[in-house]
Amino acid sequence: MSSEKEVNPAEVEQEEHDTNYQPPPQKTIEEIMAADAEDESLRKYKEALLGEAQAEKIIFDESDSRKVIVKKLALLVAGRDPMELDLTGDLTKLKKNVFVIKEGIQYKIRIDFVVQREIVHGLKYVQKTYRMGVPVDKMVQMVGSYPPKKEIQSYTTPFEEAPSGMMARGTYSVTSLFTDDDKNEHLKWDWSFEIKKDWQ
Repeated sequence: MSSEKEVNPAEVEQEEHDTNYQPPPQKTIEEIMAADAEDESLRKYKEALLGEAQAEKIIFDESDSRKVIVKKLALLVAGRDPMELDLTGDLTKLKKNVFVIKEGIQYKIRIDFVVQREIVHGLKYVQKTYRMGVPVDKMVQMVGSYPPKKEIQSYTTPFEEAPSGMMARGTYSVTSLFTDDDKNEHLKWDWSFEIKKDWQ
């Protein structure tokens, strides 16, 4: 959310990835383990990567058929408690919980999520920021590929800088999307923040 950056609305609506990029075909854990089975070093690498998932089907929530369950978004600022959004409930209520952000501060965003059933390839976090309906910023972060695990996994973005100055102060709306190479929409949610001169 740099105060200097102007974003063309047409660019914001562009495809989120390079059109020349072709994602690898989806494979089950069984298919991955069976491939190149004679290569000892590759087999050991895959065993280390997959951990428990090679021996059993990892299911975090039996009632949820998704491969990726996004649990929480946290705004991280040095010296302050994380500001968190619970992404497991009614997503329509998130816009009412407006984060207050001091202008010019450095912050990171952390996404907590669960991967179950199968490996997910090329997870990606896309964040589009609007002010009075006009696109002002876009962030696309490659999160990576993750095996199923019984515990919550997380991804933290690099530092961003909040806008500063009188013209930057005000309320912003954000659309966040957790997607992957195969364009699966794991979760999409809207939230808001307000830039103020100070935290209060």
